[in-house]
Amino acid sequence: MILLKAWISAFRLRTLPLSISGILVGLALAKIKGQWDFSLFLGAISTTLLFQITSNLANDLGDTLKGTDNKDRVGPIRSVQSGAISKKIMTYAIILFSILSIISSGLLIYHCSISLSKQALIIYMALAVLCVIAAITYTIGKKAYGYHGLGDLMVFIFFGLVSVMGSYGLLGLNINILTLLASISVGSWSVGVLNLNNMRDQENDKQSNKITLAVRFGFLGAKKYHFVLMLTGILTWILLISMISYSKNKALYFFCLLPILIVVFHLNKVAKMKHPKEFDPELKRIALATFFASLLLFSVSYLLS
Repeated sequence: MILLKAWISAFRLRTLPLSISGILVGLALAKIKGQWDFSLFLGAISTTLLFQITSNLANDLGDTLKGTDNKDRVGPIRSVQSGAISKKIMTYAIILFSILSIISSGLLIYHCSISLSKQALIIYMALAVLCVIAAITYTIGKKAYGYHGLGDLMVFIFFGLVSVMGSYGLLGLNINILTLLASISVGSWSVGVLNLNNMRDQENDKQSNKITLAVRFGFLGAKKYHFVLMLTGILTWILLISMISYSKNKALYFFCLLPILIVVFHLNKVAKMKHPKEFDPELKRIALATFFASLLLFSVSYLLS
């Protein structure tokens, strides 16, 4: 039972809804265009979850190896750090989930191959490999990009651009202004979750030489950066929903704006926060708000299209 809890903790379940948000939005936009494939939906969700679990396991191992996960860290104790899972077993798990990720993405690409050009197929295969590499090298390796302030950029690219545009494009559709707005919105909110995590761990990361943007900006600077991220997500989401509602002449789409209230409430709380521990509950709040917004758009699009 203890070992099972350790693995569940290592999977970091609260990050998984956020990881599929971009997929839901991308496929919602495709549904609005009249395109839908249930097998693609299942394959995309499965692949994304496997990528995210691979990343979470790699982070658990990488931060422990580098000494970042230590007794001074504010967040929850990690599985390798606590000794519940050995470094060797975690390494095997990372290899296993990397292989499963490649297999799942390969099957997904093969399923969609009839709708894709040869060039698109090559791009998607390259993206699958890059996703696994990015998942692992965030914290593992001498040049782990998460330790050099590049985590935010990579989250924006993979959780926003790749997730939304990639899932949309699998149906053979060309990207447009709607997919761009959606990518910016989901990407910005996803980076916001990472920034909250980094603000929470700011002091310990600095001592461990993990130079995140939160460390570079300092406490107040990281707060301002967080507001920029959240407001960017809000504005692009409002514009996205407005454009969809206008083009389809369906006011029901405006229900997709409800999660913005959660984000506004969140920003009000963040503005008053003075201690790192206070940020931890907000990670879950903004991750679920992003997922809620994505799920609403997906549900309404499926209902009306």
